Amino acid sequence: MADGAVMLLQAAADSTRAYGEFPVIGARAFVWITAEVHLMFAAFVLGVPMFAVVTEAIGIFGGDERYDRLSKEFTRLLLVAYSATAIWGATLVFGLSTLYPRFWAYLTAIFAPSMWVYAGLFFVESFTLYLYYYGWDRWKKGRAKLGHWTLGILLNVWGTVVMFIANSWLTYMMSPPRDITPTTDPTTIKLWHAIANATWMPINVHRVVANVVFGGAIVGAYASYRFLAARTDEERAHYDWMGYVGNFIAMSALIVLPFAGYWLGREIYQYDQSMGITMMGGFMSWLWVIQAFLIAVLFLTGNYYLWIGMGRIPGAERFRPYTKWLLIILVLGAIVWGTPHTMIADSKELAAMGGSHHPLLGALGVMSAKNTAVNLMILTTFLSFLLYRRANTRPVVPWAGTGTMIQGAMFAIAAGIVLFYGIRGYFVEAIVRIGFSVYQVLAVLACIVCVTVIDILMARGAQSLGAIRWGKMPARSQYALFILAVTFTWLMGLMGFARSGIRQYWHVWQVMQDTSKYAATPALGYASKMISLCVLIFLCLVAFVFWLGGLAEKSTFVAPGAGDEGGGRGDRHVGH
Repeated sequence: MADGAVMLLQAAADSTRAYGEFPVIGARAFVWITAEVHLMFAAFVLGVPMFAVVTEAIGIFGGDERYDRLSKEFTRLLLVAYSATAIWGATLVFGLSTLYPRFWAYLTAIFAPSMWVYAGLFFVESFTLYLYYYGWDRWKKGRAKLGHWTLGILLNVWGTVVMFIANSWLTYMMSPPRDITPTTDPTTIKLWHAIANATWMPINVHRVVANVVFGGAIVGAYASYRFLAARTDEERAHYDWMGYVGNFIAMSALIVLPFAGYWLGREIYQYDQSMGITMMGGFMSWLWVIQAFLIAVLFLTGNYYLWIGMGRIPGAERFRPYTKWLLIILVLGAIVWGTPHTMIADSKELAAMGGSHHPLLGALGVMSAKNTAVNLMILTTFLSFLLYRRANTRPVVPWAGTGTMIQGAMFAIAAGIVLFYGIRGYFVEAIVRIGFSVYQVLAVLACIVCVTVIDILMARGAQSLGAIRWGKMPARSQYALFILAVTFTWLMGLMGFARSGIRQYWHVWQVMQDTSKYAATPALGYASKMISLCVLIFLCLVAFVFWLGGLAEKSTFVAPGAGDEGGGRGDRHVGH
């Protein structure tokens, strides 16, 4: 019976046109562009609501109306972004169904029920957004405001579920359950069995964290655009504060993002070692050199913005001498992280080196060195946040000195554990070395959590050293926020190519082969051009969304610190 079904399905597939062609740029380029831009907008409409609901909650429970106004201003941008997401998504579906009809028929045979749920939730999500935005001023007090905030939470729930559903389709292509073979009738595959594949949950977690980073980066870019276009000091103060909040959220989530990436990479290795080798040690290995420098740019730029921001904070001058040491650690970490293991060289250079590995730098190209570098960079970035947070305050609790010493000891212990296991990794087998990265991650996370708790307790009743002078920032600080948004968008495209490219000539890994003329994974140069084109298209459209946001409604801003006595609680950082 099953054999007969398979034969009928195969006969139907044979009678179906396998591939179509798109004029000028080709089928693969068309699907690549539409899929990438759609996913970037999807990250926008998922990341910004997370930002909005958090800032609205701070406004509700902290009694600061600035955060409520900030949340509303960004929700307004979502109205246009949702339309763009839907348009690009529909274009992608049309492209897949007409250019890759046999592959699309295979996916729909398995995931059709989830696709209907996806479409239904998109409608529910859209109506929730309209209620959330247009009911803002009507439901702004008392229990009605809590109900309005609940709508924001629901908006994030619907969006997250929609993302989880879509993630199941793409992760199935990369890691289908092991008992599924090319002869398996797709109509007999159980839906949940296909959804809960090996890389589904790691991708979910990675994308949730990445969307928070992306949302904060877009918020910062919008704020920098409005800051540079501002005509009054009050408006500059508002958008300076908004840019700080966006950068704070983006950098806070970025600290966690590498850990989620390590989990995903580990699951890929466990599912199929050949895919992991292709990704990390094969022709794609140089992608990770590019990725390392892009992430280094994010860390360096985020810290640079914080260090410039200390110029508007009374009392921050006492911490400025430390920034040069933080910069040295970040630069050294970036150099180690970006050092390739295998050098690209000609025959004479290879002979001079004695092989493809440099006798000195080759030791920095292995994961022991890179894991150590990135964990130390994360600790350094967290320390920058800590110094910024304390810049205009002086703790008055009687145990402040002891608390500071404990925090310093925690940093030293965490850094010591990271260095110990990084060095120890050179003297053990690869399988043991992989386990060491878990200890390094746990040490860093434990330090971040414990130091933050102590700092919150120390900040109670802290003496203020003066009001933050919002708006007193040079233009170069706003360019840093632009760099964060552009770099992270490019990084998203790069990592999307790495994830998809490891399937090589398979639509579904070792189940459904790609027999089109585009079957081979493209060269890195071609891929870089395509990614850059997608980023350019997306950023141009986002710039249009920003322009519409300013055109639709004049910003109703409240200058940060308005109504506060000098140095009052209203002048404290969002982290307080």
